[in-house]
Amino acid sequence: MWRVGIYGVTGYAGFEVFRLLRRHPAVEIVFAASESGAGNVLSQLFPTTEDFPVVGFAEAPLDQVDAVFLALPHGVSASVARQAHAAGVRVIDLSADFRLKDPATYARWYREEHPTPELLPEAVYGLTEWNRAAIREATLIANPGCYPTATLLALLPLAQAGAVGPGPIVVDAKSGVSGAGRKPSLTTHFVEVDENLSPYSIGRAHRHLPEMEQMLQAVHGGLGPLVFSPQLLPVARGILATIYVPLAPGWTEAMVHELLTEVYGREPFVKVLPRGTLATLRHSVGTNFCVLSVTGVPEAGMVIVTSSIDNLIKGAAGQAVQNFNVMFGIEETAGLL
Repeated sequence: MWRVGIYGVTGYAGFEVFRLLRRHPAVEIVFAASESGAGNVLSQLFPTTEDFPVVGFAEAPLDQVDAVFLALPHGVSASVARQAHAAGVRVIDLSADFRLKDPATYARWYREEHPTPELLPEAVYGLTEWNRAAIREATLIANPGCYPTATLLALLPLAQAGAVGPGPIVVDAKSGVSGAGRKPSLTTHFVEVDENLSPYSIGRAHRHLPEMEQMLQAVHGGLGPLVFSPQLLPVARGILATIYVPLAPGWTEAMVHELLTEVYGREPFVKVLPRGTLATLRHSVGTNFCVLSVTGVPEAGMVIVTSSIDNLIKGAAGQAVQNFNVMFGIEETAGLL
């Protein structure tokens, strides 16, 4: 049994980590930490769960665990990661603090200096299907964002194979409200969200944009700009990304579908639907799957790749557990199927 701790357990993603690990056959949860929830038991905050005690960060016994999951806001997460890393504990960070390799890029997009730039070289980007070998040896995992997970799993095979032609790639992505976190705001208030569809940070303004471009450029440096338009859906969870990709000469819908099917044929958590079937939220919500579909638009020289994930599972906690399994040599699907 591997012993783990969870920081930020009272948020949506942190509680999802707890829920998944509680059924994991090779994990013992030693502590669940939250500054706001310390002194309570989880059932006081999530009534359908058990009476597991919640401790403050200072009371979390780092010397008793093999790994920690950090489901904390950016900036806060980095300091906890430093403490855990110094104690020899392997870290899986669900925040944005270690996703960007360049501290100047982090400062530009998050409007503050990076708190622990000395740890950036240690961090491995935890897109499991694409960085599995590095994840096995990592001591610090930067779990991808939910939008980048849905987008990159769709685009990386095309970029690597040279299937993307000149021109912008347009990502139209819609997310459930849980993607905004548990702390309420005016824009996530029920009355504002219900029976509404709201774009935000569209074009090239969203903080996930540099994370996506960093990974895409690592496999193909000559791609056109990414135009990213996130929108808030009036549902609790799930992401549906509709991605418009200009095709390189000679590429067709059938070839793109065949490529995705071949690349992900042996992956336990990526499913490519048959041609003519479109991915929807219901294909993935409640699971750790990314579900992809391909639609050709030959008159425009493009394909539309649709990508569906659960933002709290494959887009956060589930992928974190998947990375944990890879790090510790456990069956990759453990606790996730």
